[in-house]
Amino acid sequence: MSEWNHQPPVPVQISPLFRWPLKPMEIFRWFWDSWFLVSERLILVGVAFLSWYYLQPDLTASQDFAFGWVAQMWARNLVLMCIVAGGLHLWFFTLKGQGHTLKYDPRDMATGRMFTFGSQTLDNMFWTLASGVTIWTAYEALMIWAFANGYLSVLNFSDRPVWFIALFFLIPIWESFYFYWIHRLLHWRPLYKLAHHLHHRNSNVGPWSGLSMHPIEHIIFLGGVLIHWVLGSHPIHILFHLQYYCLTAATTHAGFEGLVIKDKNRLALGTYFHQMHHRYFECNYGSLEMPWDTFFGSFHDGTPESKEAMKERRKRLGAKLGG
Repeated sequence: MSEWNHQPPVPVQISPLFRWPLKPMEIFRWFWDSWFLVSERLILVGVAFLSWYYLQPDLTASQDFAFGWVAQMWARNLVLMCIVAGGLHLWFFTLKGQGHTLKYDPRDMATGRMFTFGSQTLDNMFWTLASGVTIWTAYEALMIWAFANGYLSVLNFSDRPVWFIALFFLIPIWESFYFYWIHRLLHWRPLYKLAHHLHHRNSNVGPWSGLSMHPIEHIIFLGGVLIHWVLGSHPIHILFHLQYYCLTAATTHAGFEGLVIKDKNRLALGTYFHQMHHRYFECNYGSLEMPWDTFFGSFHDGTPESKEAMKERRKRLGAKLGG
């Protein structure tokens, strides 16, 4: 049986911002497709604004840590995660509403003793909700508390409108940079054995797999939000930042390239680039927005030639570890 049920066109390529010669129209198309007209990023900007104006405790009530306002944020985050990860899992894996159309891996979710509760799905749900949502909320509460007490100044749209808008576009770029380096750190053998191995139980991924991690990994993984201690920002940016990182963990691990409606892919979801990381392990540590994997020899572009190069790299790594 083939390794893949669905394989997008290969070779997979990094962002045209890092391909030479630069082609302005390709760069514009890449940027446009990432954000407009319907994209998960733009949807999450809307979710962040709705969260701030309708689902967020008043800033003045957040000056002291208290169970009430933190619990309100935790409940909101729990519901958001259940809607996104749970909704995608229900459609793709329970109802099989799309069948195997655009599904990368032909296998279903696994069972066995390696998983908490003997089920990959239950394992992923437990670590996502019990640890992931809790640590997500803890970071969020810390940042909101800092705004409420003046440790971080609130940047309003009227103060610096260009920077206010630009931050929404810069946050995914920062997270792409941050993700590569902390991901390489998590593959360091001591940290892998301590924490990251739990995420890699998922050689085949589903929506609940994205945030299924050890608490130590959640602390590291979500720590990129602390960049706002040195940037001027608004609490909406904090909500977007953490919602982007947590909720796109579910979408990028959906196991499907996109959501098909009326025989057309209407919403890009899972990335083949990262799907290969879960299958092959020692490749594609970052994302296509940044060129780090190409710089350090861990880029797998999906071609047979790249697969052979990966096998040779594995042999060299194995020899070093064995020696």
